[in-house]
Amino acid sequence: MTPMQEFYEKQASIIIKNLEKRNMEGYYCPDSKSAVKKAMSFLPDCAVVSWGGSMTLTECGMMDALKASGLTLIDRSQAVTPEETKAMYRQALSADYYFMSSNAITLDGKLVNIDGTGNRVAALTYGPDHVILLVGMNKAAKDEASALERIHTQAAPPNAMRLKMKTPCGLTGVCSDCTSKECICSQTLIIRYNRFKGRIKVILIGENLGY
Repeated sequence: MTPMQEFYEKQASIIIKNLEKRNMEGYYCPDSKSAVKKAMSFLPDCAVVSWGGSMTLTECGMMDALKASGLTLIDRSQAVTPEETKAMYRQALSADYYFMSSNAITLDGKLVNIDGTGNRVAALTYGPDHVILLVGMNKAAKDEASALERIHTQAAPPNAMRLKMKTPCGLTGVCSDCTSKECICSQTLIIRYNRFKGRIKVILIGENLGY
């Protein structure tokens, strides 16, 4: 085990204990392969599944696993028109299982996310019966302030570039606290407690994944 792997494992154990205090389930997997296997183990054959936009889900192989699973998927990338996309956003809120990552997770077990459209944070808040988050340990932050700083400086700019948004951070790489028409920081959500036991599962992965 490398020093970084040991570091991630120790931090994950702290986060998992604090997730439990907040009525969320936490798991640690040292690599993407084991994380995807763990996530798939939660899904019954009859599950209807959807997901929010996430580089982590793509990089770790979760998207490939879901698309090869034979499960019923609500995949908005298959939409042809804006109306179909809007309909799929709404359908995703009634999925049995919803997959996403988290922009940051604090050592005391809070999930911190900032969204543009709002579909991802909406699903995390209420709707799908189960939400499964796969989160690289590079997303760990000391506290809420550090989590928000991380999102604005390390997550939002590259995401804006990936989505080809003409926001100030997409053009310069630096957050300007903008109210641009294409702003991807429209909503901020901090999950500090889960009232529905068993609904939120967080799989921490001992790798650098996503932004």
